[in-house]
Amino acid sequence: MSKSWRSCNASGSPDAACRLVWRPSRLLALAVWMLAGLAPFSVLASGLPRPLAVPLAIGSVVWAVRAARRYAGHAALSFVLPSGAATPTCNGTPMHVPRLHWRGPLARLEWRDPGGGRGRCLWWPDTLPTAARRELRLAMMQREAAPGRGSMAG
Repeated sequence: MSKSWRSCNASGSPDAACRLVWRPSRLLALAVWMLAGLAPFSVLASGLPRPLAVPLAIGSVVWAVRAARRYAGHAALSFVLPSGAATPTCNGTPMHVPRLHWRGPLARLEWRDPGGGRGRCLWWPDTLPTAARRELRLAMMQREAAPGRGSMAG
């Protein structure tokens, strides 16, 4: 399997850009498949009356299998995060107001597309190596500190 990240050069020249590829995480896919297998047992052991528990158990398996297949079949996303005030892109589409959130080793990127729709992706530790995680953090810090951004003080 190819690496899920390309090169990031956020600390270089002013026209440097961080290039990343997001792919579905094998860890998350495995976790969803495990939950799909355990869900019916949880529902049946919950104490619900059998006439309610059996259809709910079947429904939980169907929903979890659908979610796991949909996640595993998601196409890769290619990101270019240029330093400075240049517009970042996702698969060549401009991203407006990109925000990066960290929760331990998990990185979540949120943005708005040109039509106003929301986009988001989550990098798990198995899809974003430590070096790429550091470069992503640096690239987003440089974007936030880019000159030309309006000040709130007036």
